[in-house]
Order: sequence, then structure tokens, then C-alpha cells
Amino acid sequence: MTKPIRARFRELAEPECRALLSRHHVGRMAYTFRDRVDIAPIHYYFDDGWLYGRTALGRKLEIVKHNRWVAFQVDEVDGPFDWRSVVVKGGLYLLRPDGSEEEVLLHAHALKLMRAVTPEALTAEDPAPGRENLFRIHLDEVSGRSSSSKGL
Repeated sequence: MTKPIRARFRELAEPECRALLSRHHVGRMAYTFRDRVDIAPIHYYFDDGWLYGRTALGRKLEIVKHNRWVAFQVDEVDGPFDWRSVVVKGGLYLLRPDGSEEEVLLHAHALKLMRAVTPEALTAEDPAPGRENLFRIHLDEVSGRSSSSKGL
């Protein structure tokens, strides 16, 4: 007779959340305008308390100009009862390649990070052309949960 599965749930400590964010480069960003919520998959890079990403012009950028507060989620899933999930809430800030010296440096830093994930980013060989708008999300709130069925 097989032993029944019993999942054990727990909160992740902040260092565990940050480690999970560092291990991955694809997450989902949720944003809202009035009574509508949207969610989109985003390539990202985690660096020093910020999530860096890129996106194309469109509705998402228009919405975050009105409400920069977003949620971002990253998951690791090994099975239905064996997973880890991190949610970040924070402000999204567009990074411009022109402007003040600080803005230029932040944009260059973000591009360097994006090229660590996709070396061809923002070149003629870019596998996701059109996603030329770089941004970063500050980790104002970070929470994580996990489920485990092992060792029970």
C-alpha cells in the first residue's frame, strides 16, 4: 500500500526568495488599470534589489504610465505538491537611453544585464525584436511560499 501524499506548506525567508529570483529569467508581470488586470510573461534579470526587463511599446507601457505599481511572480515547479513561488510588488520605472547621466548609466546597466540572458538583445539579431524599452521594478514587497511532499 502506498503512503498518501501530504503536502507541507511554508513561507520562504527573504534570502530564499532572492535566491529563487536569481536562478530564473522568466516571470509574469501583473498590472492594472481601473477595473482590468492583465498579466504578461517577461524576461528579466535580478540584480541588487531590482528586477530588470524589457518590453515593446503598447498597452502595457501606457498602463504603467498611469499606475506604476505592479506585481511580478516567479515559480519553480517540480510537481503538484513540490514547488516554490515568489511574488514581488513594487514600482516599475522606465529606463531611457538619453537624459541625465544617471538615466544613461541605468539604461546601459540594464542592457548589460539583459544581454547576460539574451546576448543578441537590442541588436539586429535580437530573437525578440521590438522589445526595446528597458525598465526596472523595485522590490518594495517580497513574499514567497513553498510546498513539499518529500520527507513526510
